[in-house]
Amino acid sequence: MPGPRNLITDIAGLRVGNAHDAAAMTGVSVVLPQGPVTAAVDVRGGGPGTRETDALGLAGVVGEVHGLVLSGGSAFGLDAAGGVQRWLAQRGIGFAVGAARVPIVPQAVLFDLGNGGYKAWGMDPPYARLALAACDAAADRFVLGSAGAGFGATTATLRGGLGSCSTTLDDGVMVGALVAVNAVGAVTVGDGKHFWAAPFERAREYGGHGVARDWSSSATVIQLKGGARAGPTNTTIAVVATNARLDKAQCHRLAVMAQTGMSRAVYPVHTPLDGDTVFALSTGDAHAPATHVSLARIGAEAANCLSRAIARAVYEADDAPPGWTGPPAYRTRFPEGFR
Repeated sequence: MPGPRNLITDIAGLRVGNAHDAAAMTGVSVVLPQGPVTAAVDVRGGGPGTRETDALGLAGVVGEVHGLVLSGGSAFGLDAAGGVQRWLAQRGIGFAVGAARVPIVPQAVLFDLGNGGYKAWGMDPPYARLALAACDAAADRFVLGSAGAGFGATTATLRGGLGSCSTTLDDGVMVGALVAVNAVGAVTVGDGKHFWAAPFERAREYGGHGVARDWSSSATVIQLKGGARAGPTNTTIAVVATNARLDKAQCHRLAVMAQTGMSRAVYPVHTPLDGDTVFALSTGDAHAPATHVSLARIGAEAANCLSRAIARAVYEADDAPPGWTGPPAYRTRFPEGFR
């Protein structure tokens, strides 16, 4: 069942902050742990934009992070992690290296540069500034849809967005997901209002429409953002988290299993035109280390959570702002299907 907020912050010790620039139609989301967390990453898309992911790999020496960033802006957006790093360092957070504190802040970005927003920022991209604002705004409750890294996001047929959800297992272990959805593929079936992630929905969190009835060939036509001119202007980036006690290798397996959730919610996914990336976090609050059996269950729930969060991101997106050149929001295209 979902946690009390149905957000990734149902996992104690995690806060999320969002900030966006409405004129530029872009934004930043940050995850700020309140204590040590173990982390890993899995990258499946062919065109990722990332920072510190090599250090989080199984061959890297870093297994603990002090913040995570999801951002718009493509490569320009990588400035955001520097802003978070400075924010944390001013508060004495980070690895002690002599007299210095060095926060580890991995990041993944999505491409939202072609959505109609003002991008002629010259020598002053907004991402470090937005990151600082997102850190200041970090809390256990936050807005979904057109917020943070999802503000300028798009999919093949609908406006993208920021999504999150959580679930509680029978033994009290919690799993949550946060995602910015900017996929080259579609999250709804054919031309209808039904989500690919419909089988995993809880408590009508994205409309309660159930599974699509039309499974004709038209329902499974592959739709790509930009059609025949589709380019590397996409990417779905996510964080999954649990309070189970996982080591770095187990966190990596959690990220790998969570990627299945993208496959259930986006069609097609993990293409050469995407940079699909999933970070995994463990706060380690559970009383015992995870076993292979318990990790299998946690990973399966992480995939379910990510599927749900992707659908919520698109479902909750606001009507498009003036100047928007992307597809319409779900609530605009399917007003009868929204709440």
